[in-house]
Amino acid sequence: MRRYIRALILCTVFAVFSGLYVYSKLFFSDVPVGAKRVFISPKDPGVRRGAADKTGPQNPHRHNRYIMRQRGQMETAGNGVKNRPGPPMHLAVVACGERLEETLNMIKSAVLFSIKQLYLHIFAEDQLHASFMEALESWSGLVRSRFNYSIYSISFPNENAAEWKKLFKPCASQRLFLPLILKDVDSIVYVDSDILFLQPLDRLWGFLSKFNSSQLAAMAPEHEESRIAWYNRFARHPFYGRTGINSGVMLMNMTRMRSAFFKNDMTSVELHWEELLMPLLQKYKLNITWGDQDLLNIIFHHNPEFLLEFSCKWNYRPDHCIYGSNCASAEEDGIYILHGNRGVYHDNKQPAFRAVYEAIKKYTFGTDPISSLLDPLKKELLKTTHTYCGKSHMLFTKTLTNSLANISRKAPHEQ
Repeated sequence: MRRYIRALILCTVFAVFSGLYVYSKLFFSDVPVGAKRVFISPKDPGVRRGAADKTGPQNPHRHNRYIMRQRGQMETAGNGVKNRPGPPMHLAVVACGERLEETLNMIKSAVLFSIKQLYLHIFAEDQLHASFMEALESWSGLVRSRFNYSIYSISFPNENAAEWKKLFKPCASQRLFLPLILKDVDSIVYVDSDILFLQPLDRLWGFLSKFNSSQLAAMAPEHEESRIAWYNRFARHPFYGRTGINSGVMLMNMTRMRSAFFKNDMTSVELHWEELLMPLLQKYKLNITWGDQDLLNIIFHHNPEFLLEFSCKWNYRPDHCIYGSNCASAEEDGIYILHGNRGVYHDNKQPAFRAVYEAIKKYTFGTDPISSLLDPLKKELLKTTHTYCGKSHMLFTKTLTNSLANISRKAPHEQ
């Protein structure tokens, strides 16, 4: 009899504790998300967190700052602001020396016009990191909801790192190693810091869908007019096409770049990208003038089937107007992307280029883009007609006018 009583007591105790366990699960499952628990989704719409977490800076403080940015954007979305759906467009830039302001102005133009979400990959010298973060975090929440970013230290392979860093302009050759550093990023647009977008980056990103089965990069020619072009007159190395290519705006399918085998003039064996760069530098370092751009010309000279060539309106430089207009696509459609190389944003040699740079720099997010940016720019451009580039001032505002009109129409809802 006692055994039966003990068994009954044990069953009763077990039943009571089981009931309490089930009750606690049901109770806590009813707690609303956000009331007592904070959850940051690992797949925030428009953000590829894996790429940032695995290839971004390893400084714990900077990593925590990045996580807080994600939380802020989710809160913004929860307050009724529509997040830009779909995977982001990846944009990379390298900034060394005195390039902070110029790079921020480039980013400003990209954010201003782009439709899809942006992810910025900023490679900069360590002393510039805090300044970049301070500037980007100072923009309003609505502006920051359009993009995410990671900041990286400049890094080259240990072997010959100093040689790579000083090749041509400081740190410029960093772009050659993007496929090896950003291993979780499929495709990216690389631009020099002296680039200004005059229409949405989305249209350049759209070239990815135009790649055939072999193409893995897209760039514009170095020049349209062979009589005044540089490569066909002075280069001491192979170059792409008739006048070479300019690497200031470069669209890359990095997945293809990492897996492709490249023909070369060093060995009969085709090489992967990471196997190609160092031998190429060793062979041609005494013969190249424009550094990493020359190396890219050599690579695509031997592998032209890998390159999609877009027109000069996507990379419009002083060379296209300094001796008279010679970019037919810009004359027809206007300038899509402005490239202020040779320091023309900061001197008075090409005032038309400087006028565009200053107009974007002075513009304040949220103000009317027509009256605050376009109208003042048109007035300044009229003062530049004594130069050949200034005589083509309509090309500088043709596409920009449409881009800013689109922003103006969305302003009541987004700004």
